[in-house]
Parts: sequence; C-alpha cells; structure tokens
Amino acid sequence: MKNKFVTFALLSFLCLSMASCYTVSYAVGSGSQTGETIVEKNHFLVSGLAPIKTANPTLMAGDAKNYQVTIKHTFVDGLIGLLTNGIYTPTTTIVKK
Repeated sequence: MKNKFVTFALLSFLCLSMASCYTVSYAVGSGSQTGETIVEKNHFLVSGLAPIKTANPTLMAGDAKNYQVTIKHTFVDGLIGLLTNGIYTPTTTIVKK
C-alpha cells in the first residue's frame, strides 16, 4: 500500500512539474521600431480565473502605431504562484515600441 502511495505521489509531482508556462506574443503594425520597453504586471487569483488587474497593451504603447506585445510567466511569477499554491498567479506584459 505504501509503495502505491509513493508511486502516485511521484507521478503526481512529475505531472505538475511538467506543466508548461505559456507565452503569448503578437505584433501590432510592423512590430517594434525604437526598442523602448514598458513592463507591467497582471494580477490574477485562483490560477488565473479571477482577474484583479490586467495591463492594457494599447495604453502602454501610448501613441505608437507599431509595437510588439509579449505576455508571459516569468520565473518570479511562477515562484510566487508556487509559494501561494496558485491562489495568486501574476503574469508579466511587455510592450516594445
């Protein structure tokens, strides 16, 4: 019985540790032109189901017509999510003008 529990625990840990972090990236217009970078955090609760504050890439870009947007989980974002057991899960929005 103990052997089955240990096997189940190890398989569960393996499955959870292999979950990938996502990155979404898209270009508006011709993409980044000047290289200026603006970074904002997005704040979510319950593994991303309840947004508290999300960044608006259009407002972050200002009057720029061409920019690149990347939304991702950084190492620090993942660490915070791990430490809070998924209750608070931030992401990072990066806009390159």
